[in-house]
Amino acid sequence: MVDTVLVVGGAGYIGSHTTLALREAGVRVVVYDDLSAGHREAVLGAPLVEADVHDVDTLRRTLREHEVGAVLHFAGRLSVPESLTDPAGYYRHNVVGTLSLLEAMVAESVDALVFSSTAAVYGEPDASPILEEHPTRPVNTYGETKLAVERALPHFERAHGLRSVCLRYFNASGADPAGRLGEAHDPETHLIPRALIAASGGPALEIFGNDYATPDGSCLRDFVHVTDLANAHVLACEYLRQGGRSDLFNVGTGTPSSVRDVVDAVGRVTGREVLVRASPRRAGDPAVLVAGSTKVQRALRWRPKHSTLTDIVETAWRWHQTGWSRDERRDKC
Repeated sequence: MVDTVLVVGGAGYIGSHTTLALREAGVRVVVYDDLSAGHREAVLGAPLVEADVHDVDTLRRTLREHEVGAVLHFAGRLSVPESLTDPAGYYRHNVVGTLSLLEAMVAESVDALVFSSTAAVYGEPDASPILEEHPTRPVNTYGETKLAVERALPHFERAHGLRSVCLRYFNASGADPAGRLGEAHDPETHLIPRALIAASGGPALEIFGNDYATPDGSCLRDFVHVTDLANAHVLACEYLRQGGRSDLFNVGTGTPSSVRDVVDAVGRVTGREVLVRASPRRAGDPAVLVAGSTKVQRALRWRPKHSTLTDIVETAWRWHQTGWSRDERRDKC
């Protein structure tokens, strides 16, 4: 593994779990985050540079002073509904911010990047499970901005030798099995934590659309445990260090679960009723998103170990009960 890895957005949900996985693999890590959506407490002892991803001078100084050999890039905005109402903000943060990072990497001769992409680049799939060769036709601004970065990276490789791995992951979920980290957004937009909030006496869980062409009418998604996802980033970083060529990989389990399946799992794990409320479909939500993950399993030797729906909900519920207190999480979100 490279001497030092810079995790941009390392105080956020997936970034913090990946930072933890890197450190447990014996890698020196520096976190770069403006804490606009991340949490200082999530860094768990790694050095933190609190700065904006648009700040090229600070990025360059961080890369140089910490002798960074590879960058893992998580910083960006990620809400599909918000992206549809604020496209300028999403292009500014997700595309222009990434270009600032790439500019700094080129200037400091850092030539390895693992980029946090998304299944949203596919749009409405023609087949399921989705393979990496599937046409990319995003149906929301979030997916468009991630695809814009994916399309820029080969140009940086041709011009500057910057190699990259893009990980297109599906529904990141769950929490660190040891209870050290979890999911804390404000507002919370992800399905499983919203279902847990509903099971804990909070507002009823909105189910957006019950008339999809799926077995129970609700959307089908591929839920992958955040710890498994973090491990995929560690393997991708090592792959680049070993001289691997630029590539892109789906990261998912290939197992579909519906929104109703999640509600049932939360009810079983918590022993509580999950109140639900039917709402109209949301714009930009495909009916089915399920990964074909043979490629990542072969190339990176990645295997999901914690990604059954029960494991995901159990770890998320444990975090919901014993992680940062609800008041602390509310204050820090």
